[in-house]
Amino acid sequence: MQYNFDEIIERRGTNAMNTDGFRSYIFHAGPEKVFPYKDEEFVRMWVADMEFATPPEICDAIKRRVDDRIFGYSQVFDDGYYAAFSKWCRDRYDWDFPKEELVYSAGVIPALYQLGELLVGRDEKILIVTPAYGFFKHTATYNAVELVCSDLKRENGHFSIDFDDFAQKAADPKVRLVIWCNPHNPTGRMWAEAELRRVADIVERNDLWLVSDEIHCDLTRQGRRHIPMGKIMPDYQKLITCMSASKTFNMAGLMFSDIIIRDAKLRRAFCKRDKMVGFVNPLSVAAHKAAYTDGGAWLEQLRAYLDGNFAYLQTFLDKNLPDAIYETPEATYLAWVDLSRVLPDVDDLPDFFANEAGVLLEGGNSLFVGNAAGCIRLNLAMPRSIIAEGLRRIQAAIERHNA
Repeated sequence: MQYNFDEIIERRGTNAMNTDGFRSYIFHAGPEKVFPYKDEEFVRMWVADMEFATPPEICDAIKRRVDDRIFGYSQVFDDGYYAAFSKWCRDRYDWDFPKEELVYSAGVIPALYQLGELLVGRDEKILIVTPAYGFFKHTATYNAVELVCSDLKRENGHFSIDFDDFAQKAADPKVRLVIWCNPHNPTGRMWAEAELRRVADIVERNDLWLVSDEIHCDLTRQGRRHIPMGKIMPDYQKLITCMSASKTFNMAGLMFSDIIIRDAKLRRAFCKRDKMVGFVNPLSVAAHKAAYTDGGAWLEQLRAYLDGNFAYLQTFLDKNLPDAIYETPEATYLAWVDLSRVLPDVDDLPDFFANEAGVLLEGGNSLFVGNAAGCIRLNLAMPRSIIAEGLRRIQAAIERHNA
C-alpha cells in the first residue's frame, strides 16, 4: 500500500494542542495575546506531533474495538500486547525484556513525574544534559528537587557529550537520578554505542538510577538502528526504559506508554502509586497493539518521506540562510537550527517568528532548559508544501529584519 504524506488535513475544531494550545504552551499567555496573523493563518511547526494521518491499520483496529460497543474499566490482561511489543523490539533493536518488567503509564511525562517522586528525596538532585526536553526540568520542579544540567558540546551544529563535566556532576552524592534521552530531543542525536557505554559506566560507578526516554527510537533516518540503553546495560537493575508507539504513529492523544522497570521493588511501588490505578483506555491498547503488529510498512514510508523533508531543509538553508548552523539529525522529525549568527539581536525567537512570519515554532532556553540560546526547533513531520511555505516566511522575516 502506498501512503499519502502530502495530504493536508484540517485539525482545527478537534481540540488539538497543535492548533489551539500554542498561546499557553509557547508564550505562557491566554487569548488576550494577539498577533498580526489570524490563528488559521499560522504555519505550525512547533509541538512534536505530526500533520500526517495515523496509519489506516491503526484506525481500523480502533474501529473494530469500537464495534465491540462496550468500554468498561480496562487493563492489559492477556499476553497479546506484550507479544506484539516485544517482537517489535526484537526485530527492530535486537533487544528483549521479560514480560513482568512491563508496566504502563498514561504517557512518558506522567511516568517521569511519578518516578521522580519515588526515587529522589527532597534534598537530592536530578541530572540531565542540555539542551533538553522541557518536561525533564518540570519533573524536578514537580517534585521540588534540584536540577543539575550538563551542557552538551556543540561544534558546527554537531552535539556531543561533555564526559568530564557529566562525570563530575554525576559524582555529586546528592545526585540520585539521571534522566537520559535517546534519541535526543531536541538535537536529534542518536548516541553511538561507545557514547552510551561511557554514560552507562558513569551511572554504574555512581550507583545512580537511570530513566532512559526512548520515545523517538523508531524515528531514525533510513539505514540507522536504535540502540536501547537496556542492551548496553543488560544486568543493571536501576534502569527504567520508557517507550511508546505514540510518537512514531502520531497518536499521542491516546495517552499510553510502555514503562520497563527492572527492579521489582520499584515496579511494585510504581504500580501502587499509579494515579490511574492500573486502568488503561481500551482504544489505546488496540491502537498500540496494531501499530506494533501492522505498522511496519507505514513507518518505512514515513522515514523515507521525512528524510526527503530533512534534505529539503538542508538545501534551503545552504542556499538562503548560509549563516544558520545546522546538522541533519540522525533521528526524530525535529530539526535543531542555530540562528545566533543570523539574528544576533533577537532574544525571543518564537515571539519574533510568530509576529514577523506567522510561523509557530519553539526554541531558546525558556523552552529547552539551557544551552539553547539562539536555537529554534522545527517540526518537519508535515507535508513538504507546508514546510516550503514556513521556510519561505522565515527567510522573508529574517531579510526584512536585517535589511
